[in-house]
Order: sequence, then C-alpha cells, then structure tokens
Amino acid sequence: MPEHKPNLMQIIKAVLGAMVGVQSEQQRQRDFSATSPLPFIIAGVIFTLLFVALLLAVVTWALA
Repeated sequence: MPEHKPNLMQIIKAVLGAMVGVQSEQQRQRDFSATSPLPFIIAGVIFTLLFVALLLAVVTWALA
C-alpha cells in the first residue's frame, strides 16, 4: 500500500468519523497508510478538547 500525506479535510473527516464510530473500510485503510499518525493525533486532541468545552458550556447554560 503506497503511503500518502492526507490533506486537512481528510484528517478532519477521519477524526470525526472515528469519534462517531462510523468509518468505511476504504477510509480506514487510507488513514492507516498515511506517512505519519501525528496529524490525526493532534486533530483528535483538538476535537476532544472542543467537545469537552462544548459539553461544559451546555451544562453551565442549562444550570444557570
């Protein structure tokens, strides 16, 4: 399988698909053939922090 460098949209799509738990086999294979896992890890951490911040904001708003 040839290695490739994913673009920003591919990384976002992969991370959001992984967070929701819905991802095609073709997409998974493309993600794992990437040259480095670092962009996916960074995007995953960023999206996780945004998700937690969103949950905190919703709970704070609901309890206000």
